[in-house]
Amino acid sequence: MDHALRTPLRLVPRVPGPPAPGEESRPAQRRPPEPLLRVVLGGVLRAERTAQRRTLADVATAARVSLPYLSEVERGRKEPSSEVLAAVCEALDLTLTDLVTRTGTALAGRAGAGRSGATLSLAA
Repeated sequence: MDHALRTPLRLVPRVPGPPAPGEESRPAQRRPPEPLLRVVLGGVLRAERTAQRRTLADVATAARVSLPYLSEVERGRKEPSSEVLAAVCEALDLTLTDLVTRTGTALAGRAGAGRSGATLSLAA
């Protein structure tokens, strides 16, 4: 048996090379982290529910999902399936297109807010 096949592989961390000419004087600029889609989506759902002055229990019952699960979806802790999203949207009399559009708008607003310091309201 060949010795190379018996030797375990080692992972060597990548070391960044020297900065390009003119870059050493600029400080490193990092973009703020992107918000998680599930967090923004949950915020949009919660904003719609509260705008309708409905309780979590009411919407969960109408959507046929458990109240704790819907609560976790609204808080961005769970990633709902497309079936759950469709059921919640129907319970809120909201089209899936509206949900996706509002979520996209909120994401775009958060991206801008992260750069400018502005705040974002998820209310529709």
